[in-house]
Amino acid sequence: MIRYSLKMRSSAASKHVSGSEKIVEASDAPRSIADLVERGMTHPRGPVDFLSIKVERLQDEEIRYLDALPVSTIQTKTSREGRDAMRTFLRNLGIASPDKVLRELDAASGMRGAVLLDADTLEHLEPDHARGVRATCMDRERECDEPPCKSKNHFVEALVLATKVAHAPHIIGELCISDDPDYVTGYAASTAGYRRITCVKEKGSENGGRIFLYRGDHEGVPETIDYLERQAVIVRGVTPLNADAPLPDKWKYLRETLDAMRSQGLYRTLRRMDSAQSSEVLCDGRKRIMLASNHYLDFSSDERVRRAAVQATETFGAGSGGSRLTTGNGVWHERLEKALADFKASESALLFNTGYEANLGAISALMDRSCVIFSDALNHASIIDGCRLSGARIVVYRHNDMEDLAHALRRTPFKRGLLVSDAVFSMGGDILDLPSFVRLAEKYGLLSMVDEAHSTGVIGKHGHGIVEHFNGQARPDILMGTLSKSLGAEGGFICGRELLINYLRNKSRPFIFSTSMPPATAASSLKALELLQTEPERVRTLRDNVRFFCERLTDAGLPTHSETAIVPIAVGDEKRSLRVADELWRRGIVLSAIRYPTVRRGEARLRAALMSSHTKAQLAFASKTIADVLREL
Repeated sequence: MIRYSLKMRSSAASKHVSGSEKIVEASDAPRSIADLVERGMTHPRGPVDFLSIKVERLQDEEIRYLDALPVSTIQTKTSREGRDAMRTFLRNLGIASPDKVLRELDAASGMRGAVLLDADTLEHLEPDHARGVRATCMDRERECDEPPCKSKNHFVEALVLATKVAHAPHIIGELCISDDPDYVTGYAASTAGYRRITCVKEKGSENGGRIFLYRGDHEGVPETIDYLERQAVIVRGVTPLNADAPLPDKWKYLRETLDAMRSQGLYRTLRRMDSAQSSEVLCDGRKRIMLASNHYLDFSSDERVRRAAVQATETFGAGSGGSRLTTGNGVWHERLEKALADFKASESALLFNTGYEANLGAISALMDRSCVIFSDALNHASIIDGCRLSGARIVVYRHNDMEDLAHALRRTPFKRGLLVSDAVFSMGGDILDLPSFVRLAEKYGLLSMVDEAHSTGVIGKHGHGIVEHFNGQARPDILMGTLSKSLGAEGGFICGRELLINYLRNKSRPFIFSTSMPPATAASSLKALELLQTEPERVRTLRDNVRFFCERLTDAGLPTHSETAIVPIAVGDEKRSLRVADELWRRGIVLSAIRYPTVRRGEARLRAALMSSHTKAQLAFASKTIADVLREL
């Protein structure tokens, strides 16, 4: 195929007016030349005195094909905002003096070509300053039988030029402002992308310029100029249609999604707490009863727990410095793991930074695509995400229904797998049928895993969790728990055989690649765990509070029962649940409206989470107020 490079230049009174590049097939050359002449003679800057057309024949092997740079738009309303965007671009390139570069850009106005500027010394490298360096011999790839576009398309031509320049040897970036008085959009480009800046100058201004930023030994300058001025380039993937219109709104989907959530009563916002989490908190300048916190035993505000955190920070610093496998393994981590293993009557334990990471890290490390996971329908999101991340086949059985689980096990072929469930379900507060769960796991040769986030410190005679709750009749292979609920800190853990823990220590990505928890967190968790064992009356008080609260709700016309610290109060409609929660807030009660996707659509509820430190007076007031508001709304 015969192709020609067409270059048009026009000027008036020795001042550059217009220029354009095309690479066309031989059959299109006459029409394209005519279009370029018409364009050069009718430029918005006025009549021209001189116009030249240069035609060069190209061999196919001389042409280099490049993919168009990825495009993004920076919306700016004023030239000042546009200049700020260019400054940010320059700083990201490691330019020490962005303002000096912008002054060079302003001084380039009127040059026929671009400034070739050393990015570090700001030395001019173009051989002829008046002429500058020109990027020529380029065009976009067209569809079959598509004729060359007659009219100027700023965006298309700029993207083609920027793509070529970005791939030039030693060029790290480019800045451009058009000298067209009607076009205020400019750009900043590098191999990372083409940043379209919607306003970089005032409307009507003929000032424009271009800078190519060079980095490297100056011996490479001739190579750079030769590429820019002589290398034929065709850029693929440039869309010409309506390219000067605003680019597609990449944020539209996000706005529409949030608007839909608002209309359905599913939009979530944050409320700031201005005090420590306890049975009473300070919010918006007012004390309110806290009925939404998972700090069931109120250890977070215990002076002894807080002092342990302070002392650990003073001795060991604020952070751990790295992953446990590199520099982040400390004495407090090891002490806490030993104490957790003893508390759960397990051989060993492993800490994670959050309970979410513990579930994610354990399940994804133990299971793979060859496995099957049997998961309760109401398991926590962290379990669900861990199952998905593993790549295993997931079989969901009806909530806490051991007959349905048995049926699923009988009908599902597998070689290796896992049964996984919450111990206490976070939204309903009900308890797993552990003996049947473990019995099925053993019968079918599957690992069994139970999430004790909401059972540790809550159920069992001494708050040891679900195994103690069932009097040691059954023990799962893997016990997962958190430090952020009853123990009042932050973090997660896995307890089980030493073989299991050694495996996770070597295979669990969240453990391997996360900086470990700060010493203060581990120390405060250890102190809370010690107090849980020496002060079991906290667990008994918590149970008494739950019993009292449920009785008061029942007396007020809301029949309620719970064996755990979680008391769900059904509402149903998502919007109504929000209205109820907002009204309770106004009356001094912090109580969360739980909605889809945390629970099923149409099953919105208030989720009351009780503490051992709640007083009977607080609970009596709260139960009456909740019943009153539900009747009113």
